[in-house]
Amino acid sequence: MGMMGRLIGLACLSLAACSDKGRDASDGPNATAQIDDGNADCAIGVDGGWAHDCRIDRAGDLLTLRHPDGGFRRLRIVTDGRGLVSADGAERAKLTIIADRRIEVAIGPDRYRLPATVANAAP
Repeated sequence: MGMMGRLIGLACLSLAACSDKGRDASDGPNATAQIDDGNADCAIGVDGGWAHDCRIDRAGDLLTLRHPDGGFRRLRIVTDGRGLVSADGAERAKLTIIADRRIEVAIGPDRYRLPATVANAAP
């Protein structure tokens, strides 16, 4: 497994901690992305701007990212090195590590920034 695959897989393991419990937000300007308030930063649609208003619901290995307009995307947490995959629909999820505690998931024109902890990232 390549370095990127290993990082993505490890990053997504922390998504298991998604809950309504608050977390220390001492990371400065990006603090909203680090607060575990049950929401994620998202940009919905081609011209969508970023907002912290997509709800994260988790049931086992299934994540549902709920849009403010009622739309949603479902992702499945997998342990084969990919981290997250689309749970339904024809569009694939593309994951990118954007910081040491965040990943970006793109599905079609929709993008989500999720809190994640990348551990053991050394090659």
